[in-house]
Amino acid sequence: MAMGTSVAFKLSLLLSLLSVSIFTTVLSDTRQNVVTFTPPTCKRIECPAYDVVHVGNGYEIRRYNSTVWISNPPIPDISLVEATRTGFFSLFDYIQGKNEYNQKIEMTAPVITEVSPSDGPFCESSFVVSFFVPKQNQANPPPAKGLHVQRWEAVHVAVRQFGGFVSDSTVGAEAAALKDAIAGTEWASAIENSHRAGHASVYIVAQYNSPFEFDDRVNEIWFLFDLDNKLLAM
Repeated sequence: MAMGTSVAFKLSLLLSLLSVSIFTTVLSDTRQNVVTFTPPTCKRIECPAYDVVHVGNGYEIRRYNSTVWISNPPIPDISLVEATRTGFFSLFDYIQGKNEYNQKIEMTAPVITEVSPSDGPFCESSFVVSFFVPKQNQANPPPAKGLHVQRWEAVHVAVRQFGGFVSDSTVGAEAAALKDAIAGTEWASAIENSHRAGHASVYIVAQYNSPFEFDDRVNEIWFLFDLDNKLLAM
């Protein structure tokens, strides 16, 4: 009787593990082809508005209307994570009132990091960290020492989403995955033309969650490009 119970328990455990394995595989395969969705954060705080132009396999093309950002000067570092942390602290002080108007500003999302990679693995890259300025402050963003305003004209963006915490080891892989996903498309040609003309950074990492949120984390890789070949006001 005990042997029969033991066999039944082992069989039940095996089936449970198999079910988890199958579910995990399906979830992983689905994630590769997942279409982007609105981050939950954007239901709580203001995010820049956009229109979806095209949905592809594992990526999305958006068109953002003109947006305003408050930005750090380029931060030289070998780590995107460390550079983003450095930039975020000064931006957080800014929205808490450390600006020439002593004005507090509502938190928004995403915080973006423009990446201009170095030529070698042990060389410093350049990172510009920016905070999206809420609509009510866009006409006259408070000035602040060491920060500058970027006003973007309407721009197209190729987007790939990924979850979890951003790390230096995953960002490059996610950017490469987006590049592979759009390879051979009309969007790839437009992005290449924009980069060749110096109209955009190599790529942008957009983070929608605070460091203290562990669930429903959403990050994105952005490739900015301009279909009209106009210079982006960045």
